[in-house]
Amino acid sequence: MPTSPSAHALDDALLARVRDRAAGHDRDGSFPHEDLAELRAAGYLAALVPEEAGGWGLSLEDLTREQSRLAAAAPATALAVNMHLVWTAVARILHDRGDPSLDFVLQEAAQGEVFAFGVSEAGNDLVLFGSTVEAATRPDGSVAYTGTKTFTSLSPVWTRLGTFGLDGTSADAPRIVWGFLDRDSAGIEVVEDWDPLGQRATRSDTTHLRGAVARADRVVRRLPPGPNPDPLVFGVFVAFEILLAAVYAGVSHRAVELAAEAARRRSSLRSGGGPRSDDPDVRRRVATAALLDDALDPQIRSLARDVDALVDHGSLWFAKASGLKVRVTEQAKAVVDAAILVGGGSGYAASSELSRLYRDVLAGAFNPSSADSALSTIATAVLGPPSA
Repeated sequence: MPTSPSAHALDDALLARVRDRAAGHDRDGSFPHEDLAELRAAGYLAALVPEEAGGWGLSLEDLTREQSRLAAAAPATALAVNMHLVWTAVARILHDRGDPSLDFVLQEAAQGEVFAFGVSEAGNDLVLFGSTVEAATRPDGSVAYTGTKTFTSLSPVWTRLGTFGLDGTSADAPRIVWGFLDRDSAGIEVVEDWDPLGQRATRSDTTHLRGAVARADRVVRRLPPGPNPDPLVFGVFVAFEILLAAVYAGVSHRAVELAAEAARRRSSLRSGGGPRSDDPDVRRRVATAALLDDALDPQIRSLARDVDALVDHGSLWFAKASGLKVRVTEQAKAVVDAAILVGGGSGYAASSELSRLYRDVLAGAFNPSSADSALSTIATAVLGPPSA
């Protein structure tokens, strides 16, 4: 299988090409097919797959670094690819803990298959612990899914959809049933309705499932509704939050770079025509942004390293992961807010990179976990559940 030039990192020239294409995809709301083709050819879709199985063999900590670099070049490309990488991360987390139930994800990722994240549902504030989608278990063990999934990133290109629904009729009902659908399965309709403010190139279109069948050998869990310590749920939650944080950290890193460039480039009559980088107020604003930005990577790397090392945080894992996501996305937004002020009026133009980062970083507030959900989880971890 092809590998990246260093076999362990994305090539700088590849990232430069991705950056050059980002503005056009944002303007048109088009999917970055060229980016995906280059990333696939480099072997990046199998970054977490062990080397002996055809991948790069990166750790989750390693991958967070690469995702931040990719996001600094093109946030929407990074966020879209993130959904595929989350599934490979879940498979790797299970594999490293002696559970081979998702090893096929690692194998197929190494073969070039693209996995999408079919989790979000309108009106489902239980997220992983409930579902509005029907999962009808058939006599042969296969499962037919009927309902609607929203925010399905990678919609134009995914070949496998990891999803779940609620089985309310089987003997063991109710059960949340997780399975994987092939793109060519009957009963799958992708509606091209993605037209958001930011993160436009992710093409996170709506997916209608009308009796779409996951084969019995692709049905990977049957779990009671509600909070569950199952390793799959742990893997999905933790991998999603950590890799999402890595993407928004990359947005923050790029915003600091652009703020510094703007401060040096712009001149000030108040300072006698010198660069605005000599203005104490501008220096303070850039320094504040850099101070916030500098704290992001250590948080992300530390928690990812704990996942790699099989550290047991017990019931605190969900609080740690959701807290990480909220802190990083909120701090990243504060960094971009500061950067766009340093950039001045030109940064407010729709065509500017800072304007795009400003719109892209807003999406972090809408990606789970929400601030309210995270605070509720953290409160329970610190105080225990509320009294009846």
